[in-house]
Amino acid sequence: MARCYQDALEALSSLITKRSRFVNTNQSHRFRLLFHYLKVLELEEAVSQMKIIHVAGTKGKGSTCTFIECILRNYGLRTGLFTSPHLIDVRERFRLNGIEISQEKFVDYFWFCFHKLKEKTSNEISMPTYFCFLALLAFKIFATEQVDVVILEVGLGGRFDATNVIKKPVVCGITSLGYDHMEILGDTLAEIAAEKAGIFKSGVPAFTVPQPNEAMRVLNEKATELKVNLQVVEPLDSSHRLGLQGEHQYLNAGLAVALCSTFLQEIGIEDKNGLNKTNGLPEKFISGLSNAYLMGRAMIVPDTELPEEIVFYLDGAHSPESMEACADWFSQEIKQNQARNQERSEQILLFNCMSVRDPSLLLPRLRSKCIDQGVEFKKAVFVPNVSVYNQVGSWSNVDPRVDSMTWQFGLKRVWERLARGDAHNKGKVEEKSFVFSSLPMAVDWLREDARRSKQVRFQEMNVEIL
Repeated sequence: MARCYQDALEALSSLITKRSRFVNTNQSHRFRLLFHYLKVLELEEAVSQMKIIHVAGTKGKGSTCTFIECILRNYGLRTGLFTSPHLIDVRERFRLNGIEISQEKFVDYFWFCFHKLKEKTSNEISMPTYFCFLALLAFKIFATEQVDVVILEVGLGGRFDATNVIKKPVVCGITSLGYDHMEILGDTLAEIAAEKAGIFKSGVPAFTVPQPNEAMRVLNEKATELKVNLQVVEPLDSSHRLGLQGEHQYLNAGLAVALCSTFLQEIGIEDKNGLNKTNGLPEKFISGLSNAYLMGRAMIVPDTELPEEIVFYLDGAHSPESMEACADWFSQEIKQNQARNQERSEQILLFNCMSVRDPSLLLPRLRSKCIDQGVEFKKAVFVPNVSVYNQVGSWSNVDPRVDSMTWQFGLKRVWERLARGDAHNKGKVEEKSFVFSSLPMAVDWLREDARRSKQVRFQEMNVEIL
């Protein structure tokens, strides 16, 4: 089975195309091909019958979808959850009743779709690209497994995203909007909002969270055009305990509650009286929100070798706004720990990001937000974002700048410029920064450093590991 699975990953890797992320001109053509692919896979009827919750946005899509899945599973519904990206294993993207699909099932469904599509390729119709194939695979999995509800997280944008091949979801949601993937979605919030609103369908109810005025105006315009009842949802009351940490998660939880409430009403499981806000949240909602779990979101993980000396604070923030949310969460956790334990600790930044990101937008927001709350990093460590654990297969494309370490040294220079400015303005000693050629090497160095300074408890913050 291990070899069969590896063979599937190798085939999947062959669908990765470097240019596909940056070329706008053929987006509509590729999107139209999705309907052909569905026909080849004989999924048209099955997809049209699915009860779907569709979620787009810049920040919080994965968290919102995770809350939704946990809540609806508590109602006895068989759930299918499709999210992206994965952290370690591509199977994380496909969850049945909250559990990632098994290798055996993944291999069976993968080769069914791959061979069927391969047979129908021609000079005019190529194989689907990587994400398109994964979306089609998700539809095949959920159709065959006969799930009661499908929760779809948009991969990128909305209008031309592969998940938007669906025609009539039960309800749609748009999480917080911000600047990300601007090379594809546009340079302004209005342009980005227009792409995200592409998931709206005529007559299908939709919800969003409070947005910047520029974005909200466009969402309202698109909703009006399609006769969509678009409602703005406020954050959930912070008295509720959430399984996902961070104040920003109350915004995502509020949206999840609205989407679940509407979904349950639309399919006839709950009526409006049963979900009346004045009565408080039903127990099944409360349990779902408190038990939600999503790897790579505000995780606190003691080191396996030195659990008393090193604690990792892990988060997958990758936009300026999410960096600030991450910094808020980290700073609050550090201050609470220091108040409880009354012991000295040292904060170290362990950072990597993909080369399509702009570190001059990310690192200043992270640094300044932490400093504003009294948390300062003593050291910064930069590592590649490629490891043996997350490659889809040996044909995975690696940016040469990352492979040669030039990208990491560029990150280090950005950080050192910020540190020099703070040191000059505040008369402080500059913190040290380092580059390592792999994450394991960096962790080994941190452990050795901790052993040399056992009186200091280290607290690591890893901002993005992909």
